[in-house]
Amino acid sequence: MKPVVAIVGRPNVGKSTLFNRLTRTRAALVADVPGLTRDRHYGDGRTGPVPCLVIDTGGFDPSDGSGMQHAVNQQAEQAIAESDVLLFVLDARAGLTGHDRRIAERLRVSGRRILTVVNKSEGLQPAAMAEFYELGLGEPHPVAAAHGEGIAALMDEALAPYVDAPDDEAAQSADDASRPRNRVAIVGRPNVGKSTLVNALLGENRMIAFDAPGTTRDAIEVEFEFAGQPFVLIDTAGLRRKGKVFESVEKFSVVKTLQAIDQSNVVVLLLDAASEIAEQDAHIAGYILESGRALVIAVNKWDNLDAEQRERIRREMDRKLHFLSWARVHQISALRGLGLGALMRSVSAAEKAAFSKLPTPKLTRALRAAVERQEPARAGMSRPKMRYAHQGGSNPPLIIVHGNSLTHVQDNYRRYLEGWFRKEFSLEGTPLRIEFRSSTNPFVDARERSGKGRAGK
Repeated sequence: MKPVVAIVGRPNVGKSTLFNRLTRTRAALVADVPGLTRDRHYGDGRTGPVPCLVIDTGGFDPSDGSGMQHAVNQQAEQAIAESDVLLFVLDARAGLTGHDRRIAERLRVSGRRILTVVNKSEGLQPAAMAEFYELGLGEPHPVAAAHGEGIAALMDEALAPYVDAPDDEAAQSADDASRPRNRVAIVGRPNVGKSTLVNALLGENRMIAFDAPGTTRDAIEVEFEFAGQPFVLIDTAGLRRKGKVFESVEKFSVVKTLQAIDQSNVVVLLLDAASEIAEQDAHIAGYILESGRALVIAVNKWDNLDAEQRERIRREMDRKLHFLSWARVHQISALRGLGLGALMRSVSAAEKAAFSKLPTPKLTRALRAAVERQEPARAGMSRPKMRYAHQGGSNPPLIIVHGNSLTHVQDNYRRYLEGWFRKEFSLEGTPLRIEFRSSTNPFVDARERSGKGRAGK
């Protein structure tokens, strides 16, 4: 197994910057704001003599057990328990603080290897490291995570005991990494239960689920297996209307959520049954549709509604989300774990539909059957003629239809073909795009060339 390296420390010392440096990504949200990271964030370490798993954590404060900080501490404690090596990050510019001492006391009794990492040390004299020896955790390692200074030496020491790991374990890790995983992004407005849903699927309190909007700030990826199939669940920050997004941190969170949608295979749009279907829900759905991602709709907190309220929600969905009629809808309770099995089966089916292989002969036969049932409307003196179809791409499926005068095909006929192909090839749960390509007439081109030739003589 890969060694696990957990990054811990008080807020705003550069833990997420170090995480991004070790994983060679920009996966962790970074800003000059204390308390930005809250959940555990995992990534593959790509710096050091051997591969490792790196865990980023929120600002740790063992002495504060109230409110949100208590939840952040629980996440950090879990990372400590999972780790083989702890990177205790301190701030060289701020010096050693009482907060750092409290964390050191907690880490000392964890039984894990601890490396003291003094970040933001660029340009400082070696004497500036002297006070950090006071912690009694060994020699401090001066680094500059933002610039990469001292990182290689740090990871060489952190991973030295694992350099001679058995080859069969490395091969197993490579096999695990090569297994295809269905990337599933959980999106929706703030406080609809996204983190609660992820926790319910995992069977543990992996994400901080707090009864306050904006608890999740970053897009957190978690590996998960359902019915023998591997998934990557992506918990995202809630999306509010653009006019209500003022803080720079929230703007970054919105960007991370939109990136998570683009990089996913399937999106679960989570709605709150306790409130009306808002205009923002439709905006989020529109972005998902525009991005071409497969979609499953989950209506959370369904168990708290009576029959009249449930009928109201159904009517609102038919009115406001009518353009998503191809997506499956599930009524769930993330808190009680109700309906989650059916939801994940629909996620698997949507991913399968998004990557469907559509043979050209079958597509062409389906196209001809659709035209025989209903021909496209005339455009002037001519009628569009559709000759054959083939698949031009997947995720979402793209069907290219060839023929003559296809630039005149009306939108309602395009929708008719979409519905026909969906039914014929069981493409429920994924957007479907149809592209028309009109053939050129070679005889017309020949006449034009010959006419130009005679004119030249």
